[in-house]
Formats: sequence, C-alpha cells, structure tokens
Amino acid sequence: MNLPETGATVEELLAEVARLKEHDLPVRGGQVTAYVYDTGRGEVHEAAARAYFEMLEVNCLDPTAFPSIVEMEKQVVGAVAGLLGGGHGIFTSGGTESIMLAVKAARDAAGRERPNLVLPVTAHPAFHKAAHYLGVTVRPVPVDLGTYRVPVPGVKEAIDEDTVLVVASAPSYPQGVVDPIEEVAAVAAAANVPCHVDACVGGWLLPWLREAGADVPPFDLSVPGVTSLSCDLHKFGYAPKGASVLLFADPAMRRKAYFASAAWPGYTIINATVQSSRSAGPLGGAWATLRALGREGYVELGRSTLRAAARLREGIAEIPGLEVLGEPDSSLIAFRGTDVDVFTLADEARARGWFLQPQLSYAGIPANLHITVTGVTLAGVEAMLQVIAESAEAARLRGPAELPEGLVDLIAGLDLESLDDATFAELAASVGVDLRPGAGQPEMAVVNAVLDALPAATREAVLVRFLSVIYQ
Repeated sequence: MNLPETGATVEELLAEVARLKEHDLPVRGGQVTAYVYDTGRGEVHEAAARAYFEMLEVNCLDPTAFPSIVEMEKQVVGAVAGLLGGGHGIFTSGGTESIMLAVKAARDAAGRERPNLVLPVTAHPAFHKAAHYLGVTVRPVPVDLGTYRVPVPGVKEAIDEDTVLVVASAPSYPQGVVDPIEEVAAVAAAANVPCHVDACVGGWLLPWLREAGADVPPFDLSVPGVTSLSCDLHKFGYAPKGASVLLFADPAMRRKAYFASAAWPGYTIINATVQSSRSAGPLGGAWATLRALGREGYVELGRSTLRAAARLREGIAEIPGLEVLGEPDSSLIAFRGTDVDVFTLADEARARGWFLQPQLSYAGIPANLHITVTGVTLAGVEAMLQVIAESAEAARLRGPAELPEGLVDLIAGLDLESLDDATFAELAASVGVDLRPGAGQPEMAVVNAVLDALPAATREAVLVRFLSVIYQ
C-alpha cells in the first residue's frame, strides 16, 4: 500500500474492508469447522465487541496506570480457576503464549543445562515452538494407534534427569481424546517433574460437557501432580480472539513466568506475558463474553455441542468409506477415508461452501479431516452430514490428486534455502498451485498430497516458503 495523501472516511474504509474480506471463510453459521467458534447468539457477540472497543486503547503494559485491567483480569482468571481446580493465573493472547510461558517457567525453575520436554506426538506444535525459542529439547512419545492417547509407560521411559516438564492434553487437538492425565501426572510427580495439562481447546468445554452428561475424566489442577494448565477462552469460551488463561498450582511457579528488567535508565519493565505493550481489547471482550453467557449459557451450549458431536460421529460412521478415528472425549472429531481420498473430499466440501480441516499423516496416524463442533453446529448438523456424504461420493469418483511423476522425490531432494521466492512460486505453479496475487484459492488436494508424502522437516521447509511467497 502507498500511504494516501489524504485520510479516508469511515464509510470508505469499511467499504474497503468489506472488499478485502470478500473471499474470506465465513466466521458465523457453522460452515467453517475450524479456527472460529460461534455461539449462534448475536447479542453475546455484540456485548463482546462493544467491551473490546471500550478497552481497545487501554495498554496492558502498566497495570498501575490502568487499574481496570487488574480488576478485569482477576475476574476472568478467577472464573477459569474456579472451574478448573483453583490456581494462580495469567491472562495471555492465546494458547501459544500460555504454553510459551508454561515452558519458560518450568525451564527457569529447573535450572538444567540441557533441559528437555516430554510430550505426546499429538501435543500441539506450540510446545515445539516454545522449545525452539527457549532452547529446550523435545522428547516426543508415540501414542497408541487405537485410542490415540499417550501410553503412560512411554512417558515414564522418556523422562530423565534433564526433563523440566511433562505434557498431556485435555483433549489433544488431532483426535479430540483426553490423555490419561491422572497417570501421567503421577509419573511426573514421582520423578519430581512438573506436569502441564494443555487444555487450551478443552478447558472451557469439558466441564460443560460433563455437566451435560458426558463421561469426562479428571484433567484439571485438582488432579495430584498437575502443576499448570492452559485454557483458551477464544475457543469454547466464545470470546474474541486473543484470550487465554494460564494457571499455576503454585504462585512461585507463576512468578517464574514473569519477566522483569531494571538494567536500563528508562521506565520500569515488569511483564507477565511475552508481549509488553498490548491492547486490553481482548481482555475486555473475554470479560464481557463470560458475563454475557454466564453458567446457564455455557451449560446450554455444552448440551447442544454434545448432541451435535454425537450425531456427527453417528452420521459419519454411516457414510460408506469413512471412519471416525478413536473415541473422542470432546467435540473434536477426526475421520479418515477407507476408500476415499480425504484431501479431495475436503476440496469437494469447500466447493459446496463448507470447510473441513485436513490433517496430514504422522507417526502412524493416517491422513484425515478434522471437525470442531461448536454451539452453533447442532442447527446445521444434518446439512453438514449431507455435504460430507455428497463430497465423499464425488471424491470417490474423482480419485486422489494426481501428482507429476517424480515430483515428491524432486522436492525432497531440493535445497529449498537456495531458491528465491520467484523460483519457488514457479515450482508451485508447475503442479497447479498459483500463488500470484489475485490468482484465487487453489484446490488444496494436490498441495496436501505433496505435503503428506514428505517427511516432517521437509514439510516445514515447504510451508515456510509458501508463507514467504504469499506475503511478498
């Protein structure tokens, strides 16, 4: 963008925003089964948006300058702690930041020279990101390929004298199952190692599903040996994006997450989060959402989510060629194709106006499609099942994406670092993926088929180049 000579009007700006969003996936209505969470209640969204706007310009950098953020944060964190076994918390921008701070606190508390982190292969990549940034080695543990839960003996075997944190998920995102939290936490405690429960997706969901009648195993800070827990409010808390809470059982461990610096002549620096200056808008939005829905609202959302998830699992199992993976403890559902290419199925569903999230094969887990069931899903669950069935049949007729012979070997053997962005864009175009501005949304079956055939490290390198090209 070239900076305009004169300022635009509000009307002009909003018209331009509408134009820019023209090809975005819809954030309301339930046809996008990842990334967005919808209550189906417009008044809740309105309350959150107005509170967000009221707090937009308040800076969380200095709580002594803006005492409103202290009171709001205490209320929000208190609500999460009250639901999830107590503790002492920090309001963060999202699950990745919560996880980053949990790993930092554990690393700093342990003081090991070669710290490592033990986690299931199904744990969120945010732990790998935190480990990368903080100089911690990841020790992944394979999961059981029938239940998709981490086996406790595998966790015990992976722990050594340099382990600073053990991780379990409630639930893991890929298949929506809860790891054996009690047993994993007991193994960690026996080794005198902290145990973090990643409940980013489930922390503000599982209690309401339990209240609605679901059999939810213990997973929160009330479980002996669990020392910290992350819970995103911008997922099943239905708050605007930028809202997560990190809880610690021990306030001393929470202090290890903080950062302070007095080694300069400027203003006092003390941060509870990775960020320094940050808008209090997300905090205001989360605070308003919790109050607008209340316990009754969340219980009702839990009931409708539980019903929708049960119907979806049942309906997918009835579609020829599809199979739900594992037995989800939550409202996250993944299914594979037995005689249907799931990447082609996803493209067919998108052509019909529905987004199903592809997941690549890894560690023995087959390629599959992921659906996040939210409060609004129940109203459209039959329509979703019809689209899945139609898309499966269309995908069966089309067959899997055809890749040029030798393409995967060619990419695997490339030194991707030596290619400039223009050359990489040409390589992508050779398989029908046009990354040029204005080229539109490519069908992703080819892209996903290529990525699925590559080892993880090469996948990552390709994804970095893809991001670099679309932002050039």
